[in-house]
Amino acid sequence: MCGIAGYIATAQSIDLRNAVVGRMVTAMRHRGPDDFGVASRDEATLGMSRLAIFDPKHGRQPMSTPDGRWHLVFNGAIYNFRTLRTELGATHAFRTDCDTEVLLAALAHWGRDALPRLRGMFAFALWDAHEHALLIARDSFGIKPLYIHTSANGDLLFASELNALLASGQVPTDIEPQAVSDYLSWLAVPAPRTIYRSVSSLRPGEYATWRNGRLHVGTYDSARALLSPTNADSVARTRTEFTAGLRAQLEDTVRAHVVADVPVGAFLSGGLDSTALVALMTRLSGARLKTFSIGFDAAGYSEAETASANARHLGSDHHASILTGERVASDLGAIIAALDQPTGDGINTYYASQAARSGGVTVALSGLGADELFGGYSSVRHTFVLSRWLPLWRVMPKALRDSLLARWDRGDTRSRKLADTLRYASSPSSIALLQRRVFGESARRSLLAPGVADAYAPHPEEAVLASDLSGADLFSVASLADVRGYMTDVLLRDSDVMSMRHSLELRVPFVDRPFVNWVSAQPTRFKHTPDQPKSALADALADVLPPGLLQRKKRGFTLPYAVWMRGPLKPFLDETFSPSSVGRSGLFDTHAVEAQWRRFLAGNDTLEWSRVWSLAILVAFLNRPRPVIV
Repeated sequence: MCGIAGYIATAQSIDLRNAVVGRMVTAMRHRGPDDFGVASRDEATLGMSRLAIFDPKHGRQPMSTPDGRWHLVFNGAIYNFRTLRTELGATHAFRTDCDTEVLLAALAHWGRDALPRLRGMFAFALWDAHEHALLIARDSFGIKPLYIHTSANGDLLFASELNALLASGQVPTDIEPQAVSDYLSWLAVPAPRTIYRSVSSLRPGEYATWRNGRLHVGTYDSARALLSPTNADSVARTRTEFTAGLRAQLEDTVRAHVVADVPVGAFLSGGLDSTALVALMTRLSGARLKTFSIGFDAAGYSEAETASANARHLGSDHHASILTGERVASDLGAIIAALDQPTGDGINTYYASQAARSGGVTVALSGLGADELFGGYSSVRHTFVLSRWLPLWRVMPKALRDSLLARWDRGDTRSRKLADTLRYASSPSSIALLQRRVFGESARRSLLAPGVADAYAPHPEEAVLASDLSGADLFSVASLADVRGYMTDVLLRDSDVMSMRHSLELRVPFVDRPFVNWVSAQPTRFKHTPDQPKSALADALADVLPPGLLQRKKRGFTLPYAVWMRGPLKPFLDETFSPSSVGRSGLFDTHAVEAQWRRFLAGNDTLEWSRVWSLAILVAFLNRPRPVIV
């Protein structure tokens, strides 16, 4: 795990490029405190900050092939690197026992065709000194980020973090108004846009090549590919066959994700997903595992007791931390400064990662991804219902539709979301994506200043998913829309930023290309039971889970914001929503934003807190001091 950066410029001196990349890498030392490297070759300067996971004494980056042609910086982990190493052994004499050298050899041997062979999370840059060309790529799910800036003359800068690109002193910091609008809609800025006008992001499953000042972006993986079984025999024909196959696949992904040359632990909540991983990790290793959970001081929110009970059943060395609103309030300045982009989520991962790193592990496994694959969200049920009703809605008299939409637009959060779905949905995938809307369209427009992103903009993945998932059953559409939308945009991005802030490598075994491919290709009747979501997962692990786990009410891993926002967080919110603060960026209607805050304080909409909190983080983020271009 690393932070990587690079500067490709034909007309800039090596000294300047080294200084620029050095600033970017220094800004990412939290991503990799174990090593630091910057190297130049021709017009390319590459840099890295390393968190050593495999072969800690070796594996320095940038890494080059013995013949000096290929030069690599790499962020992530390749879980099948030992298999690839065996396959490449006849043509490459390996000097280390790390995944970086295997990735370098694979790219030198197969070129871009190596990408589908990689099992892991990754973002990398490979410089070809013979062709004077750069290849960059991001893993199939976007677990690891990669941000790009191209100048008017074709120079290219890239980094693992937006804050690192800003630290280069070469990247304009103008805010992109459409990205602000995207955030209000989706709780994140979906790729390829970022919050900064001059910076883009590779999407999951994308690569890009740079040559002679020109950048070409292509795709090597897609949602459609996830639905295709690797072979006909891998599709289960009975529930018993499916359960046995799922157990084998779960053991395989956990076995792959625990491989490391440093201590490995796990996040453990009171729910099924993380408990399932810890149970398998314990069963497969036979060792006592370190686990970590976050509890809260607000009644009715904390899963600390349930997590501790799960840990006792599984025999883990458990570390529980109780988080207070006062602590969050005191840390908010540091948390907002650490953000690459605004987010209304992720603070829970910030503290869980802090606890795990201080508790003695360098790698931790998370249960992220199981809800998306096995229908754990209520959005799946809503997608089913709305997909059935949408054809009927379209043939209703226009006057009746307009009347109903106007009424729902004036209603609560759920009513406004229903109105937006019926107004803008064009396909099952768009219905699924619209279930993740944060602010409804009328509220979004009212919060922004006149002329700022006035038009409705669909999620950037909508058209791609509509094509990729054409003909797929509704569960697959809902599942993969969450995978390519909410999971990528919010959960994975926040997990990377918040875990790496504490120099922790966070791994997500449920978000594993072979595992997701196998699950996605299985019959829906086996993997999703509407009245008992994720029962397939529980059945596959019945012999290792605490008894009664599936019957416990799902809580989610959410901080008690609704309580804290009226208590310890209120001074921050009062200041953030003051007219001078809201008006500083020039992007908001100050009266509408302040009214949103006042309505929350006076009302009882149980969902409104998330919109108010995400809006506050956006305002505070935009008000951060920005670096000066040098």
